[in-house]
Amino acid sequence: MKSKIFWSCLLSTLTLFNTSKILAQTLPLSPQLIPFSSNEGEQLLVESNAKQDYFLLSNQFVTQINQAYCGVASSVMVLNALGLPAPESTQYKPFRVFTQENFFERAETKKVISPELVSRRGMTLAQLGDLLSSHGAKVEVYYGSDVNLERFRSLLVQNLSKRDNFAIVNYLRKTIGQERGGHISPIAAYNQRTDRFLILDVSRYKYPPVWVKTVDLWQAIATVDTDAGKTRGFVLVTN
Repeated sequence: MKSKIFWSCLLSTLTLFNTSKILAQTLPLSPQLIPFSSNEGEQLLVESNAKQDYFLLSNQFVTQINQAYCGVASSVMVLNALGLPAPESTQYKPFRVFTQENFFERAETKKVISPELVSRRGMTLAQLGDLLSSHGAKVEVYYGSDVNLERFRSLLVQNLSKRDNFAIVNYLRKTIGQERGGHISPIAAYNQRTDRFLILDVSRYKYPPVWVKTVDLWQAIATVDTDAGKTRGFVLVTN
């Protein structure tokens, strides 16, 4: 029975992600990346022993509403997956849910950075952590300069092996073979045989979810964000 449920959920979420082929012409993928919707990509998830976050995140998957809102879209996914108290949504009254439109409604959130500034420049890793904290989440911020490859892998695998905590990475696309600047998206699973992590890319119009080699992702978070004057990195989030 569990096997049937797994495959049913996998099929439904793959269908969700595959709708991007209908809605947009995504950019070609580098050979170093494995698209999640491929036969190989599906098999990597089936084999994974660290995929507790996958189903919760896929149920809350959203595409960023503008090209600078990757951090907002990623945060909305995680906050909804955690089930934290949400503001009322204008679009879905009377229901309460985090959306990219109401993410900045709280005064504490706007104090971190304004939505207008995020729309123009995006956000830094520290701002990502502070924005999540402003909504009641517990956040641990890790800079790429502070974790070696083994520590990076260990922290993410531990997180992905348990429910009710999530990981969001801030990385340089160019380093993993994509175009081209800094980006933020949640991590959903880890495949131990190939040593790859699954990125649920929130810019679905540009790239699909992909499996990336751990060493490539680690190098991508160790790049310097010139706006912050520090390396990129990742956050671990719980309630």
